[in-house]
Amino acid sequence: MDSEMNIRVLNTGEKPPMELLLLADPSQAMVEAYIDRGECFVAEEGKQVIGVYVLISSSPETVEIINLAVAEEHQGKGIGRALLMDAIQTAKRQGYKTIEIGTGNSSIGQLALYQKCGFRLTSIDRDYFNRHYEEKIYENGIQCIDMVRLSQDL
Repeated sequence: MDSEMNIRVLNTGEKPPMELLLLADPSQAMVEAYIDRGECFVAEEGKQVIGVYVLISSSPETVEIINLAVAEEHQGKGIGRALLMDAIQTAKRQGYKTIEIGTGNSSIGQLALYQKCGFRLTSIDRDYFNRHYEEKIYENGIQCIDMVRLSQDL
């Protein structure tokens, strides 16, 4: 990973990086429904936005990483891990007791990364992607059907 990377909160009035957000969530309608309810953070190299995550408070003591994505040409360089660790530190600073994240059953790499970063499996929301997405999603040769939920005590 390039040491020149900087992670910062999106400024008021600054447009969220929709093309990156859509890498993690292929439904523009879903992204638009939650983007304004949360805090959006971007990872930049120089002036280029190469990663993003969005935190949304789900209760006074719990925050959720609702979207986390890294530009395809920058994947595999530790940026996702850096974003995840930044989200955990941000949640701690903001006084949350628990941080949660959800991903598809087919997101093998993400499931491994989240567990390596201290998240534990908490539940499965069966048929989540069938209920909320019109188009079928495939990843790693597996149909994405269920939402796997993970959390970490802070």
